[in-house]
Amino acid sequence: MAEWEKLFINANLATMAKGYGNAYGQIEHGALGVSEGKIQYSGLMKTLPGSTKHLARAPKDMADEVIDLGGRLITPGLIDCHTHLVFAGDRSNEFELRQNGMSYADISKAGGGIQATVNATRAASFEELYESAQTRLLSLMLEGVTTVEVKSGYGLDIESERKILSVARELAAQHPIEIKTTFLGAHTTPVEFSGDNDAYIKHIVDEMLPTLAADGLVDAVDAFMEGIAFNEAQVRAVFEKARELNIPVKLHADQLTNTSGGALAAEFNAVSADHLEYSDEKTIAQMAKAGTVAVLLPGAFYSLKETQKPDIAAMRKAGLDMAIATDMNPGTSPTQSLLLMMNMAATLFGLTTNECLSGVTRNAAKALQINDNTGTLEVEKNANFAVWNVKHPAALVNWFGTNPLAFSCFKGELQMLADPEFEGYF
Repeated sequence: MAEWEKLFINANLATMAKGYGNAYGQIEHGALGVSEGKIQYSGLMKTLPGSTKHLARAPKDMADEVIDLGGRLITPGLIDCHTHLVFAGDRSNEFELRQNGMSYADISKAGGGIQATVNATRAASFEELYESAQTRLLSLMLEGVTTVEVKSGYGLDIESERKILSVARELAAQHPIEIKTTFLGAHTTPVEFSGDNDAYIKHIVDEMLPTLAADGLVDAVDAFMEGIAFNEAQVRAVFEKARELNIPVKLHADQLTNTSGGALAAEFNAVSADHLEYSDEKTIAQMAKAGTVAVLLPGAFYSLKETQKPDIAAMRKAGLDMAIATDMNPGTSPTQSLLLMMNMAATLFGLTTNECLSGVTRNAAKALQINDNTGTLEVEKNANFAVWNVKHPAALVNWFGTNPLAFSCFKGELQMLADPEFEGYF
């Protein structure tokens, strides 16, 4: 009887697991055994069960299907832990405005920015939102992404927020991918509450959040704490309600100014604080102590032509886990490439290639509280992984504008096939 359903041999494994004593948790001349959607073996070919020397047992006896990868790289499936995937409309005109010297804050005050997308999203049907979001989701999947976080925040009323979160749930039901949903009602104040942020926050706390949580649509709660959005007291009220409902929190923090958002996130043991360009060393230390993951978003930094970089040296000194995400949205980070974000994190922020790959696997999983089940190639974790037409992990960060994916698997089953050489195995 075969040991496993599938056995991938002649692979270079970047397990991304700690404790291997080398970068990437790397295992050369490795193998990956998969059954029932789980990883059952992750190690050297020469130590496959029943072997006394290199492949003492014939590979065909070890699994129902044996796939020779010819030295290709296997990584955990990539995880995009911060996206605004579901929206309607287009804001390319804002890029033009920024090119002509208008700031992001000025665009927002003039009725553009988030509010422009809110107007379009409210007007769109469920089906229209699903179709457009599906196209973006498939682009991520084509780059080996097996988990995506999707935020609401472009509805800003109960029905529109429900529509966005329900689209995200339906995308997960119809595609081989895990999607975590985040309620971002505190993204900006909608026009019907214009000039009264406190009243809108009360509406979130008393009605929106409890209702959507009761609908089973909220995995986490987020907010935008910034001068053009919400202040500490307002965000605190949202977080206290989330705590009452036993829902984890995360925060758009310290992106444009130092509002001590990262410190507030740490106070509430947030799973992540995102952006963090202006976070100071004290805030970073507080986040590290709280176990809050720093999610870096180089796409927004690049798109907005920012010059204040996150303090990576302080993050390293504090031992803060760093993740990387696309921040996919129509205005300030219009990208569908997590691979490109790794390259940007390296070139713009100075992350090492190991930090970049950790940032879209192990640490991204921690930022979504799913690291017990995914994010590394370890036994008993979900068999979510990507196979690449490269041999070394650094190639995934070094190259940009290309996609070396051969194929990806979600819970052991084919998710995406990019290289026809492997068509016969699935």
